[in-house]
Amino acid sequence: MVKKLKSLIREWRGFITFLALLLIFRGAIADWYAVPTGSMKPTIIEGDRVFVNKLAFGLRLPFSDVVLGQWGEPQRGEIVVFYSPTDGTRLIKRVVGLPGDTISIQGNKLQINGHTVKYSPSEKSYSLTIWQNGVSRDVLEEELGEHRHPIALIPQDILVEDFGPVTVPDGHYFMMGDNRHNSADSRVIGFVPRQQLLGRASHVVMSLDYDNFYLPRSDRVLSKLP
Repeated sequence: MVKKLKSLIREWRGFITFLALLLIFRGAIADWYAVPTGSMKPTIIEGDRVFVNKLAFGLRLPFSDVVLGQWGEPQRGEIVVFYSPTDGTRLIKRVVGLPGDTISIQGNKLQINGHTVKYSPSEKSYSLTIWQNGVSRDVLEEELGEHRHPIALIPQDILVEDFGPVTVPDGHYFMMGDNRHNSADSRVIGFVPRQQLLGRASHVVMSLDYDNFYLPRSDRVLSKLP
């Protein structure tokens, strides 16, 4: 039995080595994240598989919460994957507030350190309906740092939301989903500690249409996230 096992290991050692390296790669270097909800619409939609650079902010021991080293800081406007500080769920949101920033929302418009973020009409047409109680959204382009990206808002004649102001503590970040009225983000879960960050999301690797027999959406393959 032992001889047979050793022989089997020798025969399959190439594949076993490849599998081990793949697991280490996904655990510590890069991975993809399957997006289950619409909290980042219209930037990311349900069924997207998003590429995550796990070395963007540091190095973790594969398949653990042990942080071996930290480098690079998230920039305003970047999309990041992190563990929720409330229940450890893996989430994907956009970095809105950096340590020391004061964040508020007045009349559905985001304010950072007392200045209203710049908004403009979207240059792209989006089909956005029945995301929540059958209410459609307005799509605007928002500018955060070097990132210009679309966000979805319920029109002000239907819903007006205010929040804050709150100040982001040292070593923490304020995250928000691009689908602003359908996202359990830092307005709900609070500030996200630096050590909870898993990596930066940059591209959609592939996308499956849950409403169309899980067929691939070819137009989203390898598309860059704004």
